[in-house]
Amino acid sequence: MTDVTQILSQIESGDATASEQLLPLVYGELRRLAAAKIGHEKPGQTLEATGLVHEAYLRLVGPVDHEPRKWSSRSHFFVAAAESMRRILIDNARRKQTKKRGGDFKRQELENVAGPEPDEDLIALDNALQRLAAQDPAKAKLVELRYFAGLTGEEAAEVLGISPATADRHWAYARTWLQAEVRGR
Repeated sequence: MTDVTQILSQIESGDATASEQLLPLVYGELRRLAAAKIGHEKPGQTLEATGLVHEAYLRLVGPVDHEPRKWSSRSHFFVAAAESMRRILIDNARRKQTKKRGGDFKRQELENVAGPEPDEDLIALDNALQRLAAQDPAKAKLVELRYFAGLTGEEAAEVLGISPATADRHWAYARTWLQAEVRGR
């Protein structure tokens, strides 16, 4: 059992100090995943990788006085982190589309005048990903890990407990399916 898995077990059993021990062990990897996700966002993004990591971590571990979440392993924790980061980015994109945040106005970068707004693309991708999850949850989870968590094909295969070849086939199918869904909106 890894240190991370042991600490997750301690958190589950109610050890209040365990969450303080977890962050230093997972911070570097969470920061790398968050930086990969922020790298897909448009320039001028107000959410930075550090903020994304902290928000995701708070959603995962939360304050000491709440009911602890249960993770079966280190891999399960990182799957939950990828899902949390995805939700944060989607919520951020939706928030930017509200009238209060200038939702009626479209920001136009000089070099991207003819291109679509990335926030709209992210929401369209999320909607398509939800439809894929209804049809094939395993492929949708693979997309979350690859696209939103920034894992490589081999890393995602290990987290999901499938072979790298199967992960590659699922990834090719899911990408093609999602592209068709997003373009057909």
